[in-house]
Amino acid sequence: MRTMAPGQGRFATLPVETLVLDTSNPRVARYIEMYGGEVTDEQMSLALGAASYEEGENSTTFQSLRASIKTHGGLIHPILVNREGNDRLVVIEGNTRTLIYRQFRASDDTGTWDQIPAIVYDNLDDKDIDAIRLQAHLVGPRQWDPYSKAKYLDYLSNSEHLTTDQIIDFCGGQRREVHRFIDAYNDMEDFYRPLLASDDQFDPTRFSAFVELQAPRVQEALLNSGHTREDFAGWVNDQILYPLDRVRRLPAILANLQAQKVFLSHGAREAEKILDSPSTVEALADATLYQLANALLGRIENMIYADMQRLRQNLDTPENHTLTEARDQLTQLCRDIASTSQNSV
Repeated sequence: MRTMAPGQGRFATLPVETLVLDTSNPRVARYIEMYGGEVTDEQMSLALGAASYEEGENSTTFQSLRASIKTHGGLIHPILVNREGNDRLVVIEGNTRTLIYRQFRASDDTGTWDQIPAIVYDNLDDKDIDAIRLQAHLVGPRQWDPYSKAKYLDYLSNSEHLTTDQIIDFCGGQRREVHRFIDAYNDMEDFYRPLLASDDQFDPTRFSAFVELQAPRVQEALLNSGHTREDFAGWVNDQILYPLDRVRRLPAILANLQAQKVFLSHGAREAEKILDSPSTVEALADATLYQLANALLGRIENMIYADMQRLRQNLDTPENHTLTEARDQLTQLCRDIASTSQNSV
């Protein structure tokens, strides 16, 4: 029986050696699964280090966090702990910080590392723990990598049987994005993982390709060209669909027989050269304003997730500058047309 609501955690300092690290945390779950049985602090350290490396330059790495804690002589943000009915103290947020304290304590580093600041909850149920994880890592400042997010969303949906509305209540976002992540996770597990000789070869950074696979126009392109999801996974594995943002051009590549042939033999980069040949540029130059506007409208309406993310990551690019200039010119053209129409009345 829960004795404390999720929002009523109390502050305490806890003996660091009494805490139980959460090996089910989705951020490290895929590494921990390799070990089996009891997981040591050393194995947990390796898993946390690997997860930080995969999350990229924008994530706080294990070593940088360790250095920061040592410099400041402690934590700025307390860890979150669930006290279970048998007085078992499980870390539900702050495994890395707890492990760092233990390392400092074991190596007799200067400072006080026996006690760690924590917010303690009593007997949280699984849904409350899920809510904390979602808020901390799916929309918080220390987000999990996309594959780990998707794996957790799939777990909540298909194992915990949470509805999409419940998941969105926890972490925000849109229904479409939640479904895309879950479907992408399942496609990656069903079609990409079986191609690998061992789990050591599994590359979660290729997840973005499977997110883009969920776009209707990409799936339609596969169907119309006689290809399957298995083929798509093979292209990702063999790296002919590389870089992964080339998925956005896959419909155009597969629709062009010459580009498709080059793609299957030499990869997406070479296939794009066929699409961007002078004949294509000349055809665009000869198109009417109506045709260009109609094509642009359709392209924007069917814009895929990777395109938007790529444009947002760096606003100072020739592509973004061209889009802004096109917007300004089109806006002015529409004003001129409206002005001419009003003047003639």
